[in-house]
Formats: sequence, structure tokens, C-alpha cells
Amino acid sequence: MFERLEEVEEKYLGLEKMLGDPQVASNPAQYQRYAKEHSAMGKLVETYRRYREVKEQIANNTELMHDEDEEIQEMAKEEVQKLRKEQENLEDELKVLLLPKDPNDERNTILEIRAGTGGEEAALFVADLFRMYSRFAERRGWKVETMSSNPTGIGGFKEIIALISGESVYSQLKYESGVHRVQRVPVTEAQGRIHTSAVTVAILPEAEEVDVYIDPADIRVDVYRSSGPGGQSVNTTDSAVRVTHIPTGMVVTCQDEKSQHKNKAKALKILRARLLDKTQKEQHEKIARERKSQIGTGDRSERIRTYNFPQGRMTDHRIGLTLYRLDAVLGGELEDIISPLIAYYQAEALKH
Repeated sequence: MFERLEEVEEKYLGLEKMLGDPQVASNPAQYQRYAKEHSAMGKLVETYRRYREVKEQIANNTELMHDEDEEIQEMAKEEVQKLRKEQENLEDELKVLLLPKDPNDERNTILEIRAGTGGEEAALFVADLFRMYSRFAERRGWKVETMSSNPTGIGGFKEIIALISGESVYSQLKYESGVHRVQRVPVTEAQGRIHTSAVTVAILPEAEEVDVYIDPADIRVDVYRSSGPGGQSVNTTDSAVRVTHIPTGMVVTCQDEKSQHKNKAKALKILRARLLDKTQKEQHEKIARERKSQIGTGDRSERIRTYNFPQGRMTDHRIGLTLYRLDAVLGGELEDIISPLIAYYQAEALKH
């Protein structure tokens, strides 16, 4: 399995040499491309080098186990046991590092959260989840930009769409897609009964213009006056934009900006991400139709998580993970959920 690692190391050294070339350094685009590729290989090469070292140390200590001095024999035996354990761990790590990379992992992400069953209570939970992801993004040093929102009167959202930019955003958030269920006593409930509501989350990799070409003839752009809660510009100018992609019937509306031009640009960015997501799903299904490839890896129809307020409990149903730290989770402390999910899907990928 590790045969090609020498080739990888050779390529890594070649890139290192190129980065030191003044001609490459004078071409920022080329330098950046090589630097990114070199950085992506760094962890794999570093782990492989340690793996080789450990194997060499095991061979040396195995020889010492036949030494005339019994004390040296004992020390060598203990060292071999310790090194074999490290070798096993390094082999596991290398298997994970050698898994095919998701080409979207390094991309920024379009986050879409929509109220499902539960009316106003579901809309309030959309706001809670948006706050949770925004705080997680803040902890990671990522930037969150609201692209479109449809607020309700008491602080909720029927829908909110945002662009999250930063390092490897998609790789961290891609398993958040699905149905998020909330169990709590709504603020509108006089009897104090617990209600169950649902919200859908979609995580889409940001698409660049080079990824998805949208023919201007394939879209219809309608402008209208903004509506709903807002500032002085609401209902005074035709700044809201509705973009319809005629071949697929996809519709995106944006009214958050005062400028029609900015709303159109945001709507096209969202449309591009949805079209890329659609294309990739179709390709994925064609390649692996026999496996339900999206079930368990972020299908929006799947109930993935429950947030139970009376018990202060969060349960991720895919990996059977339960945490009794609901306040911390909603405050953006998602590391203890996201890391086990990534580990689980990596282990699943190693089985195939």
C-alpha cells in the first residue's frame, strides 16, 4: 500500500527545489500553486519519513536482542515493543493520509439553513443554528457573510444562506448536511409542553465561474421591492433580485443588499454552488449507483442530529454520539462532534 510513497517524497523534494528557484519566485501565481501543492504533501511525507526511521530502529534493536549482554538484550526487547506500537499507529495514519482527497475539501462553503416542520419554533431554531455555525467559524478564524435571509417577526428565519470563507472550510462542515431536530418548550407555548421541530442544513462547496458556466440565456432575472424586516431602503427601490435558472428550474432570491447589482451577484454565487452540487451528485450516483453514497454522508433528507433542551443533550444519530453539553455546542464548540464524524467516515472509506 505504501509503494508510491517514495514517488510522493521525490515529488515533494522537486517542489521544494522549485520554490527556491528565483524564476518561480518571480511568478506569484506559479509560486502559489507550487507552495499549495508542497504544503498539501507535507504531512504525508513527514509521517512516511518517521515510519521509515521507526522501521530502521526496529531492525537495529532486533539485532541487539541477540547481544551477549543480557541487560542490552532486555533494553532492546522493550524498545522493539514500543517501536512496533508506534509503527502500527503510523501505518494507520498513512492509510488515512493516502485516502483519495475530496477535491472540494479546500473550498469555501455556502451554508443554507431552512425551517422545516414546526412553524415559528423551527424558524427560531434556524437562527440558533446560524449563530452556532457563526461562532464555530469565529473560533476557526473564518469569515461569515450573509448572502440571503428571510427573517420572521420574532427573531427567527424561514431561511438563511451564508458564505463561510477560510482554510479547509468544506472539509470541516461537509457532514453537517441533513435534518437537525430540536426538542424544547417553545416561547409561544403557554402550557409548557415540549415540541419537536426540524430544520434542514445544506453544505455546498463554493463554485467558481471556471467550475460552473452559467449561460446568460439560461437565466431569467426579475427585480422587485424588498419586503419584511429591514432598514430605510425596504420597499423604496426595486433592489431585490430573483434569478431563475430555466434548464433546472432552480430559483434564488436575494434582497439583503441595498444594491440590485450586489443582490444579483450574491444570487448567482448561490446558484453556481447549487449547480455544482447537483452536477457532482449526479456524477457520484452514476459512478456508485449500487451504494447509497449520500446516505450517511450528508443527505439532506436524513435526520442526523437531535438537540434536546430539557435534558441539555445533543445526539448525533449517525455515530451514536451523545454529549450533555448543549449550551456549549450551540455556543459553537463543535470540535467534539466534527472530529469523531471525520474519523468515522475515514474509517468507512478504508473498508472500501
